[in-house]
Amino acid sequence: MTSDVVVTAPETAAANGHGDAHTTAGFGALTLGSIGVVYGDIGTSPLYAFREAVMAASGAEGAPTPAAVLGVVSLILWALIVVVTLKYVVILLRADNNGEGGTLALMALAQRAVGTGGATIVLLGIISGALFYGDAVITPALSVLSAVEGMKDVTATFEPYVVPLTVVILVGLFAVQSRGTARVAAFFGPVMCVWFAVIAVVAIHPIIAQPQVLLALNPLYAVSFMLHHGIIGFVTLGAVFLAVTGAEALYADLGHFGKRPIQTAWLFIVLPSLALNYLGQGALVLGDPGAIESPFFQLFPQGLVRGAMVVLATAATVIASQAVITGAYSLTRQAIQLGLLPRFEIRHTSEAHSGQIFIPRINQLLLVAVVLLVLLFRSSSALASAYGISVTGTMVVTAMMGFVVIWKVWKWSPFTAAALILPFLFLDLTFLAANLLKVFEGGWVPLALGSLMILMMYTWRRGSRLLFEKSRKLEFPLADLVAMLEKRPPQRVPGTAVFLTSDPLSAPTALMHSLKHYKVLHEKNVILTIETAQTPRIDPAERVKLEQISPTFSKVTLKFGFMESPNVPKALAIARKLGWQFDIMSTSFFLSRRALKPAAHSGMPRWQDRLFISLSRSANDATDYFQIPSGRVVEVGTQVTI
Repeated sequence: MTSDVVVTAPETAAANGHGDAHTTAGFGALTLGSIGVVYGDIGTSPLYAFREAVMAASGAEGAPTPAAVLGVVSLILWALIVVVTLKYVVILLRADNNGEGGTLALMALAQRAVGTGGATIVLLGIISGALFYGDAVITPALSVLSAVEGMKDVTATFEPYVVPLTVVILVGLFAVQSRGTARVAAFFGPVMCVWFAVIAVVAIHPIIAQPQVLLALNPLYAVSFMLHHGIIGFVTLGAVFLAVTGAEALYADLGHFGKRPIQTAWLFIVLPSLALNYLGQGALVLGDPGAIESPFFQLFPQGLVRGAMVVLATAATVIASQAVITGAYSLTRQAIQLGLLPRFEIRHTSEAHSGQIFIPRINQLLLVAVVLLVLLFRSSSALASAYGISVTGTMVVTAMMGFVVIWKVWKWSPFTAAALILPFLFLDLTFLAANLLKVFEGGWVPLALGSLMILMMYTWRRGSRLLFEKSRKLEFPLADLVAMLEKRPPQRVPGTAVFLTSDPLSAPTALMHSLKHYKVLHEKNVILTIETAQTPRIDPAERVKLEQISPTFSKVTLKFGFMESPNVPKALAIARKLGWQFDIMSTSFFLSRRALKPAAHSGMPRWQDRLFISLSRSANDATDYFQIPSGRVVEVGTQVTI
């Protein structure tokens, strides 16, 4: 069964308020926070990226050659400079939607700029959002597994315990999500600062011992490697991309920390530390080709120091995983608000920060998928093959939507916008093509997960639209009904009735059934519509729109941003200032709860009808989602065929 309340996203958003989008913490605190949350994923890439890339570059030869090592280090360094620094830090961080970033925020911004012809943009947003879930599953599995594998470098007797310990850590990580991340997050920044300092300092000695590794700073080594290694070079590029996974987090967390702190942290701390570590791993392998088995951990002396590094690496990978899990919650809330997913239960874990939320159903699904991945692949090298496709796909889509924003929102000419974005798009497509070579080695996993999410989002959006259109045909025009009721009013009862509906032009089903069965009308009646704007947040002054349509009937429209959780009683309190005497204890909320059945001809295939109906049954109750006191709600049941 599903409630009659469907949140609709209007074509334009009247509000532009976003004063509460950012925290008021100081610049230093925001920079430190961004190091902990934003850079956890990309910061732990040295654990596996260099090793996988050099092993791919070595091909059938087995032992890595100096040319392969220098080529790979050069490719990694220049990927960090071009993809992360230029595309994300310099360009895309400027393409914000009222201070918010991420693919769905970019989709809403681009759709608002394009207007009515935004179907392709919505499809791109659905694809990128769905692929993010693939990333959210693989990142915790790969990063934690690669850190725990460092125990084998301390002593070989630990090898049988790597997979079980990884599963225990991951189960523990997902188990604590319901308590909120505020307390733990306080440690994220300092721990990651220690991590970046350690991986930078430990690389200095190998670089001094093998200074020829600094030749990799010359981009010609990257170009030469690609030109002279044919298909091997292309395969290597897929592994090199592992070094830039996590770049999307830069953009997605824009609203949490702001542009300047994220840029400062990258340019002065994260990029120099990563560059030094990759150069250090390259220098180590140049001196000892056998070190390629585990170049990251072999930078550290055997014994207690290496053991301590395994513990620090595990802590860093848990932080990296936390950032992606939190991102999955935020993305889900945005998708629900933008009408791409059914309502799920959203719990707020912090009174001070509205962005800190927990979604039990998403948490359970992620945990099951992550543990299955670890048990299925059992090593970080095997999992590395599955990584990359979802991230490159998201980057391609981000570049496409970025072009629309630069053209339509920034008002650049299409040729200038294309000149800026096409080189990045070409690079992203090259990385995507290189990663697609890994489909049969494990790359099918994120593609399968992404395809499943695309199907769910597309089905929910399409089914909701068909249901809305069908309901509108069957419903009675509100203006005609109000005129009839004012002319010949039925028996009146004291109090206020609020009827929730997604279509303010038609009489709500709950109102029609109330008149049919109870044959009474309240003294005051409010037709309440809840809209989601294509901006992240709405200024409280523009939250409520009140319209009197007769002496006893009025229309109220509540508008929320796609990053906000709708709180109907709190929003209605604002209506008092507009003249509506609102007392929740003398107000009844009427909702219609619909039981859906597949129709003979619905506009969708039968299997898609069944999927939409099962999704609607899994949707969280509208009373809980809109935070309406359950004791004030009357639900009227109806049956609808779709």
